[in-house]
Amino acid sequence: MIELKIRNERLVFTILIIALFFVFLLYYNLIFSKVFAKNSFANEMIQIADENEKSIFNIQKILLYSNANAIDNSDNQSLQNMSLCQYTDISIFIDNTSTISDLTNENTINQLYIDNIVISSDANIGTKVLNYKNPLDFGKYKSIKEPDNNRIDFNIVNTNSQNESNDYSKPTFFTDCSNPISLGYLNKDIITNYSVSKDSSSVSFNGKVLEEAKVNLEDINYTLSFQIHIINNLNQKFLYNMKLNVTLDDENGGIYNGYVYRGKNTSGDEYRFFKEI
Repeated sequence: MIELKIRNERLVFTILIIALFFVFLLYYNLIFSKVFAKNSFANEMIQIADENEKSIFNIQKILLYSNANAIDNSDNQSLQNMSLCQYTDISIFIDNTSTISDLTNENTINQLYIDNIVISSDANIGTKVLNYKNPLDFGKYKSIKEPDNNRIDFNIVNTNSQNESNDYSKPTFFTDCSNPISLGYLNKDIITNYSVSKDSSSVSFNGKVLEEAKVNLEDINYTLSFQIHIINNLNQKFLYNMKLNVTLDDENGGIYNGYVYRGKNTSGDEYRFFKEI
């Protein structure tokens, strides 16, 4: 029988300790860390559910007014060089009293902004923009520019004196949620260099012009998606993912009749703002 003789027992002991350390590290990475992560995730989900047990802010109502316009670019206003556009004015009302009837720091607004704006449609026709629109211009055609950095920041009005001196051409919202979020969508240059036919001496400056120009409404139906962020006066953050499918046609002709006005009263958990943690 051959006997093994260890000359350096301290070295062997050190190697054994290192090997055990790596075995423990491997076990931690493969087993323990996954269990820990799963428990942490579960605890976080419970905390989120607890924080959202009561709804502080909800989407109460949405109003959509859709129309069209023809912009005459000819030098002598001869209706021979027009650009056709379609626009939709949007009012989004927020309910902040379904859970808390009085106004408190919890259900009043300190900051409000909209970001992650995405506009999609089946056909790539025209140039599409979504931005704030002065509520005093609701139902009227107004040119709209792209928001800076794809984000709309609202000025929060807290007092009557601020209301009286406020410039409503800039994004505005009341701290008590008593006015709607006012937005405008514009799809410009759907058709350029449009001119009236020889058989006509006039043009409709509303949705009828889309029919006169033979614009297929299915090509300019669109979907808006964006995020509404609220920070209340307790510095708590709330988020709502808005998605609006806007159809301009219906069995009665839709916008071809001049304009489309639709309203939707909302209810249910899908219209609640999500409280972030």
